Amino acid sequence: MAASRLRAVPLAAWERDGLKAALAGAGQPVGDLGRDDLLFWRFEQTDDMPVGFGGLEIHDRDALLRSVVTLPPLRHRGMGAAIIAQLEQEADLHGCRAVYLLAAEDSEFFATLGYAPCARETAPAAIRASEQFAALGPADAALMVKQLT
Repeated sequence: MAASRLRAVPLAAWERDGLKAALAGAGQPVGDLGRDDLLFWRFEQTDDMPVGFGGLEIHDRDALLRSVVTLPPLRHRGMGAAIIAQLEQEADLHGCRAVYLLAAEDSEFFATLGYAPCARETAPAAIRASEQFAALGPADAALMVKQLT
């Protein structure tokens, strides 16, 4: 499914329970979802059928891709790639030049989307200082980056 066939609906901090449940079900961290500075979206097909969720932390000209989850019945159908493509567009609209992510298990999937491994110490200081990077993400997760410009 093309990213253009998904609709992104911004989530307010008070309506993140569905996101939290989906992430917990997928074994992803949920500890900081209530922060107002985090940007999250619900993704739906054009017929209003929920597909999944995803988010960004914007740090000046860089973004941290986080909390991407496709709902179980729709996994392995290209929805995750479509969600990530829309999140990259959002990062670009926010003036970001690069998107970083921590990949615990899916580094091969992200590589197919143009993300490349990078050393943790080379990430911008604001990305390294983020709660997701410093405390919530698995310590053995691979750091990956995709340049947008």
